[in-house]
Amino acid sequence: MGSPSELPAKRGYSKPLGIRFLEYIKREKLSYKIHQAIVLIVTFLAYATYHATRKTASIVKGALDPQSSVAGLKFPWRITYLSTPSERQGLSWVQGDGWAPFNGSDGTALLGQLDVAFLAVYAFGMYFSGHLGDRMNLRIFLAVGMVGTGLLTSLFGAGYWANIHSFYYFLIVQMIAGLFQSTGWPSVVAVVGNWCGKKKRGLVMGIWNAHTSIGNITGSLVASVLLSYGWGWSFVVPGLLVAFMGIVVFLLLPVSPESVGADREEEEEEEDDEVDSPKKNGEGLTEPLLGSDTEIKETAVGFMEAWRIPGVAPFALCLFFAKLVAYTFLYWLPYYISHTAIEGKYLSDETAGNLSTFFDVGGVLGGILAGHISDRLDARAITAATFMYCAIPALYFYRSYGHISMAVNVALMFICGVFVNGPYALITTAVSADLGTHSSLKGNSKALATVTAIIDGTGSVGAAIGPLLTGYISANSWSAVFTMLMGAALVAGLLLTRLVAAEVAARISEARSQGRSQSRRQDPEQNV
Repeated sequence: MGSPSELPAKRGYSKPLGIRFLEYIKREKLSYKIHQAIVLIVTFLAYATYHATRKTASIVKGALDPQSSVAGLKFPWRITYLSTPSERQGLSWVQGDGWAPFNGSDGTALLGQLDVAFLAVYAFGMYFSGHLGDRMNLRIFLAVGMVGTGLLTSLFGAGYWANIHSFYYFLIVQMIAGLFQSTGWPSVVAVVGNWCGKKKRGLVMGIWNAHTSIGNITGSLVASVLLSYGWGWSFVVPGLLVAFMGIVVFLLLPVSPESVGADREEEEEEEDDEVDSPKKNGEGLTEPLLGSDTEIKETAVGFMEAWRIPGVAPFALCLFFAKLVAYTFLYWLPYYISHTAIEGKYLSDETAGNLSTFFDVGGVLGGILAGHISDRLDARAITAATFMYCAIPALYFYRSYGHISMAVNVALMFICGVFVNGPYALITTAVSADLGTHSSLKGNSKALATVTAIIDGTGSVGAAIGPLLTGYISANSWSAVFTMLMGAALVAGLLLTRLVAAEVAARISEARSQGRSQSRRQDPEQNV
């Protein structure tokens, strides 16, 4: 095997310029831990900016369609004035007339079509992005996706200064933006997975996945502050931000330890020191994500071959329903809050939007808890299914008792965020990384992006369908909407039944083997 400095050339990679600069300043190679820190920080900020650009659209809708400043997917037959028109127009800019073609009678429907088009193309593009990501340098692939996202987001905002009023201009821009955004998730999960060993992957990725909520909150604040200067700025500034982070990714992100000649044995030795439990099914709990033998000739895993990896299909289908629930909250929660009397009073859209962030805060805690629990139990399916089952009563209580008081509403919303976003975060991060490095792949690292894309791409189809169905169902009854969400959570849990049974059987077998080994140790002592 060649020296570490020769590995990047063998694998077809080269050290990013930023890494070379840091090593030049330090006059020594960066340690494995420093590389890990760079990866976690850069990918965290990168995907937070992705989400910031997505959240911008929901904030600006009120300015484009001043008839209703509701954030989220809306349909014309759901326009309900629960506050005075002057209050409803608070988010409009100086003209106060909205922006054609969105300020007409069908404005809310047109904005809804932009949402669905974006999510549909995003889900479709996800499958191809993962396939391409496993065949390209992920650093370049991610950087191109981020710069493209920034350009398309800015082009949407440029319609403000260019005085563009063609719906098809905005539709095409959003669709292409969805295609570029689909490059993000498979890439960042694959890179983080390359650097994080399996032992603490759930906890690390649970904390790391907070970028989703941080990005949503940041996007909301930035878009709201800039809206008074013209709605175009609310798109251009987040667009420039994600493009800037794309440049940072290109200059600084190390794709894998092998790509920069980092010594993976440092991480493996630390994990080996922490091993104090028996192995399961012939695999150590601290088995490194990828084999250290870099001489193995790797070929990218095919799309259908990735589907056949044990566990990919159940978790992908589970995420379809889990993301259906999560994205329905993302697009509809501010609307639902502003149209539901709390203590007999209706909240303004601004207050409802701020209140809805508690769902995101609960999601951060849920992601961390799900990751930590799944690490301790070494049971991803059991953890994900349990959280989905717990989401059912949480949703029921929020719908039934959320109107009692502000405190009760916030508490129940927070709990919903924990149980809804917990399994969503776990499956899209740690589970995807686990399956992308399944033992059946025999150490082949060329499957991470494809597996991640399959799982999150399938989930994104549910993310598009959930808000769309809610637009129709809520016209008759919000209770029916929550019944749909509870049913989706139930199906999500049931889809993991076979994997849960396998994990339970493994735990029982492990407990029995421990009991036998203890009895064998005790018998000689008794005989003496």
